[in-house]
Amino acid sequence: MRLVGEGAWGEPQSRSQARAILQAAVALGVNFIDTADAYGPDIAEELIYEALHPYPADLVIATKGGITRQGPAKAAPVGRPEYLHQCVEMSLRRLHLETIPLYQLHRIDPKVPAEESLGKLVELREQGKLQHIGLSEVTVEQILEAQKITPILSVQNKYNLSERKHEGVLEFCTQNNIAFIPWYPVDAGRLSRPDGRLAAMAKAKHASTTQLSLAWLLHKSPVMLPIPGTYSLEHLKENIASAEIELNPEEVAAIEKA
Repeated sequence: MRLVGEGAWGEPQSRSQARAILQAAVALGVNFIDTADAYGPDIAEELIYEALHPYPADLVIATKGGITRQGPAKAAPVGRPEYLHQCVEMSLRRLHLETIPLYQLHRIDPKVPAEESLGKLVELREQGKLQHIGLSEVTVEQILEAQKITPILSVQNKYNLSERKHEGVLEFCTQNNIAFIPWYPVDAGRLSRPDGRLAAMAKAKHASTTQLSLAWLLHKSPVMLPIPGTYSLEHLKENIASAEIELNPEEVAAIEKA
């Protein structure tokens, strides 16, 4: 999402730099990339193809469909089956894939029964165009309803150290071995106070507060799969390094209190 223009709208400052970030991520060991047709729109998927095709055998590309863009940071859900069918076909074309490894319904459209939206994705999976199906911004109740229609591989909800309203969803995913993909996993603005307890803990770990918050996520649950976005090679390296930080249960609890 950060590889395109502000508010997920329009071109990045430099397509070549965006491609370089993607290439560096894979070179540094990243093997899961999350995107969506609404990023740009379309531009993020195009960049992934331009930068990484032919794709490494172990690279998993997850994309999403089911919202429309009306401008920077303006979106609306559209879950009509015929629209989702078009979304899948166009993502396949832009990414140059025969099968999308993980396709996530970007939002459940309140105007369309979930069984119609998900039913279309099941149909496309049966045709070999999708491998797995996931959800985004859902409650436990919505996951349970969706599971009556199809297995759900992943759930992508907004979740970070300073915004944890989806604790119940994370707990459900952990108990049921569903990948939990926290979007906006670093609320950098709220973590950046240099005089706070979190900053002191980060300093003790020879880390930044951003790194500490990502390490906290990784230690929070075995199904956690953070997707920190960036347009900076420096931040990319910093984010990846957070995976090396070890935390014990007492430190995890202390970070939450801080």
